Amino acid sequence: MNGSAASTGAGELRRHLGVSDAVVVGLGSMIGAGIFAALAPAAGAAGSGLLLGLALAAVVAYCNATSSARLAARYPRSGGTYVYGRERLGDFWGYLAGWGFVVGKTASCAAMALTVGAYAWPGRAREVAVAAVVVLTAVNYVGVRKSAWLTRVIVAVVLAVLAGVVVACLTAGSAEPGHLRIGADTTFGGVLKAAGLLFFAFAGYARIATLGEEVRDPRRSIPRAIVLALGITLVVYVAVAVAVLAVLGPDRLAASTAPLADAVRGAGLPGLAPVVRVGAAVAALGSLLALVLGVSRTTLAMARDRHLPHALAAVHPRFGVPHRAELVVGAVVAVLAATTDVRGAIGFSSFGVLAYYAIANASAWTLSPAEGRPARIVPVVGGAGCLVLACSLPVTSVLWGAAVLAFGAAVYGLRGAVARG
Repeated sequence: MNGSAASTGAGELRRHLGVSDAVVVGLGSMIGAGIFAALAPAAGAAGSGLLLGLALAAVVAYCNATSSARLAARYPRSGGTYVYGRERLGDFWGYLAGWGFVVGKTASCAAMALTVGAYAWPGRAREVAVAAVVVLTAVNYVGVRKSAWLTRVIVAVVLAVLAGVVVACLTAGSAEPGHLRIGADTTFGGVLKAAGLLFFAFAGYARIATLGEEVRDPRRSIPRAIVLALGITLVVYVAVAVAVLAVLGPDRLAASTAPLADAVRGAGLPGLAPVVRVGAAVAALGSLLALVLGVSRTTLAMARDRHLPHALAAVHPRFGVPHRAELVVGAVVAVLAATTDVRGAIGFSSFGVLAYYAIANASAWTLSPAEGRPARIVPVVGGAGCLVLACSLPVTSVLWGAAVLAFGAAVYGLRGAVARG
């Protein structure tokens, strides 16, 4: 495939994005609202052992990212693991990955939109959420380069806010190195649960893979972008976790509803708390933008294969984006944000993400050395890690996730029976 920005054929997306653009998209997905909220429940599960949980989550994320990168280089098309599972394991496994991703991440989009509203204007959270969805859908509609430009701005703002938090905490007299010691009450199960909670903050590198059809020189650019985005994110997360934990300690961190804001207050800089709140709103906006991009591209891939209505496979002749898929995803997310509160009911999304990456690792296992197969240990650790973290989630999350996947499998089987009949 050539490296031009033009579409390579009818119905195909245009390759506008370079390595730096792809890295920014990944950063916008990973350095999102999760870092502002995930540290507290992770501390509740493992105390200071959340740092071990972060390390474990990073190892699993690295394996998943490596498997995804090798597959993306082999199959540089929109759809991510939906495409890889279909090509390497069979139609059903690709479909199951795509189904779990589209359904789960659509709910995540609505939850993230409500998070934007809750931070930006608590009294008008739903209205702000719907407005955010409408604006981001419009940005995505006019081309992926506009989306990448907006993501650059968002990432710059969020990184500046997080840097301010780290500096404020680590230079404060209230920072206690003893808070970083692993306590005797930290359990292996607690560390696993913390890793499960923190893993999803890393999962945004999938957005790079799902944009495979819009990246120039994808066989070289996508693997580099995934590794770079994951490495930068890990450094940022370790710095933030250490800084906040040093000031608040595990108990205060676990009890906090706004840990980064509480940390800067504890560091003696209460005036920085409103800035942190703005940073959280902007971070949630960045996560929402990247989520909508990923869901719409997977919807496009599934529509091409008629697992979803084929009309959603249309590509805009001028802007070179899956405009119908983007509009439908935006409309569904806006309706959910306006009518329901899914922030406490998307555990199945977490389960679905782990199932998605388990299929990616299984797909990577089937690659031959000539096809760029990673070291065997990579998909083994990645796949096993996904299964272990999935089982460590709360029971309700596991049950909801299993139910969503089972329903998707039933729909697949019914469609197949009707087609054969």
